[in-house]
Amino acid sequence: MPILTRLVPAPLTVDIRPGALGDLSAILSDRRVSTSGRLAVAVSTGSGARLRERLAPAIPDAEWFGVDGGSLAAAVDLADRMGAGNYDAVVGIGGGRVLDATKYAAARVGLPVVAVATNLAHDGIASPVSILDNDKGRGSYGVPTPIALIVDLAVIREAPKRFVRSGIGEALSNLSSVADWELSARETGEAFDGLAAAFSRTAGESLLHRPDTVEDDPFLVALTEGLVLSGIAMSVTGTSRPCSGGCHEISHAIDLLFPERDGLHGEQVGLGAAFCTYLRGDRGLADRLAASLDRHGLPIVPAQLGLTAEQFVDVLEFAPATRPGRYTIIEHLGLGRDALGDAVADYVDTYSG
Repeated sequence: MPILTRLVPAPLTVDIRPGALGDLSAILSDRRVSTSGRLAVAVSTGSGARLRERLAPAIPDAEWFGVDGGSLAAAVDLADRMGAGNYDAVVGIGGGRVLDATKYAAARVGLPVVAVATNLAHDGIASPVSILDNDKGRGSYGVPTPIALIVDLAVIREAPKRFVRSGIGEALSNLSSVADWELSARETGEAFDGLAAAFSRTAGESLLHRPDTVEDDPFLVALTEGLVLSGIAMSVTGTSRPCSGGCHEISHAIDLLFPERDGLHGEQVGLGAAFCTYLRGDRGLADRLAASLDRHGLPIVPAQLGLTAEQFVDVLEFAPATRPGRYTIIEHLGLGRDALGDAVADYVDTYSG
């Protein structure tokens, strides 16, 4: 009897521990990612200088490149500058914007990418997607999954706590995203992948009831592993669908309608997940999501994101336009402005506590 299976793209190595960054050269050599040491290393033009000073002696044959933000133009510029070199791999060191630009640039020049995350703000650290600013606002671009992920917990602790907590909202939002995907499968016949859903759901469930916090190493490990599982879920399907539902439509709408705000993606999708789950009628899960978000200091009502109830209704009306063709609870209910206002008022009354 033939055994039928499928190959799931995933990193060759995932190293999550204090001091991992100091072993970067050994990790890459041991895994045969780069035995020659010929690496292109991309870092931010700001805080990256400190990392370069610390790491350069251990990888003397590497060439360093500054990345000026997380835009499509910056990613293309990085690819152009790396194109003339002869490298084994590209190493991106930084937060989400640097890693997204590096992943895109590496794909453009045909090199594998190693992600070294310095914060855990969102699930892009191990995903096959780059989110980049462009002339129309922001776009999602398919890229290969990083072949290695290195997370030094000592470095993560140097990042602002808000950025680490943002990753919690990102992982928890998977529970709402999978529910939206299941809804679409029932209502529209959209293909549903149980394996991808299992990875995505596990990432959210692994954090939902943990009693520890970002102050604890075991929690940071669990958070990182959850974000890795989210990336693998997207690799399984080749789209962001397992980890992106109405919650992400809400976040993208906030970014487009209120660009002057400084809300983080994970903060926005976390609140969006709690609201969409409440809108879906799953009060039990909505309560658990809101409680978990609140315990970690994440927003659960629009005012905590700096939005009035009226502005949040604007967001909900615009949200479907951010992902044309994607079917979530927002599209399913198709509520008019007055009904959306009532739903927001009910939600806020329930969780303003």
